[in-house]
Amino acid sequence: MKHHSISVALTAVVLLLGTGLTSAVENETDAPQQAATKADASPNNTNSKLEAKHKNISRIKLVDINTATKRELKNLPGISDAEAAKIIAGRPFGSKAWLVSKNIIPMETYQAINGMIICKLTKKDIDKIEAQAAHKHK
Repeated sequence: MKHHSISVALTAVVLLLGTGLTSAVENETDAPQQAATKADASPNNTNSKLEAKHKNISRIKLVDINTATKRELKNLPGISDAEAAKIIAGRPFGSKAWLVSKNIIPMETYQAINGMIICKLTKKDIDKIEAQAAHKHK
């Protein structure tokens, strides 16, 4: 009985010490990460990251699918000579999504270039689109 009580007490002490040591090791390894996280979350660091991101975005020249030259279109990833010619022939587009809905380019290509293109419409473009729609309904 004494032997059993001592054994249980020693097991409890070993478990408590093991848990304490594990916590101490975890806290020591987490401390540099927490400090780095706090430094990264500082307002100045966050602002500088956002500013850097905006500078990179402003360097990207968006390609207007309604006015871009064949050369500009071919510079987009996945756009071949034939697809650039189809884009030019299919103008004006009412939105970027028309490239897929009118079977100009495949969805995979569209997904690759979606963030690189825009679709601006002039009054003349809108009039042409409306005329084409009216002609289809006759």
